[in-house]
Amino acid sequence: MVKTTKRENYAVIGLGQFGGSICQSLVEANQEVMAIDIDEDAVNEFTNIVTRAVIADCQDEDALKDLSIGSFDHVFVAIGSNIQASIMATLLSKELGAKDVICKAENDSHARVLEKIGADQIVQPERDMARRIVFHKLQPNIVNYLILNEKVTLAEVKVDNPDFVGKTLAELALRNKYHVNVIAIVTDGKVNTSPVASDVIDLNDLISVVGNTADVERFNGDANP
Repeated sequence: MVKTTKRENYAVIGLGQFGGSICQSLVEANQEVMAIDIDEDAVNEFTNIVTRAVIADCQDEDALKDLSIGSFDHVFVAIGSNIQASIMATLLSKELGAKDVICKAENDSHARVLEKIGADQIVQPERDMARRIVFHKLQPNIVNYLILNEKVTLAEVKVDNPDFVGKTLAELALRNKYHVNVIAIVTDGKVNTSPVASDVIDLNDLISVVGNTADVERFNGDANP
């Protein structure tokens, strides 16, 4: 993982599989990490990994005050099936001044509650992973992709359609026809990050586009008939 130039302070509450992975990734990115869990065994696993590992009850306001939870640049509430603990940890973190609280939600109802009490970002890892797997299976010619939100996708599409080959972006009129924006083109490993209307598409080019997910899928279908 590439290390970032800016080092920030992170608190990770809940050291299950998701929270543990967050800790590992942050440490690899050279960030300051305090890992928090009520389970001593879970905390002990991270004692020699993170900056500080603490046994604490995230539903105890005094405990979070003592940890100065509001002073962290970012707080991850990564608690799994204990929804009550997740909600309380989120609520208390916000009340104690945490500016950026990122929460794991178990389901849509949990996510709605977290949103109402002030969570700044909510993730549902299992749901998001399932969507990514299904998207990849249904669109196998999309090499790389990023689902930006419920409706928008950024995708790198391989061009196999001879009708696209030898034509310029202007001639293909992708924005008008598919409502997608071309942000990069890769030809024989060379990356063009500032494509212009006169750029010519070759067979097996990788075209990076962003747009409504349905439009991206439609473009992929025509680029790979």
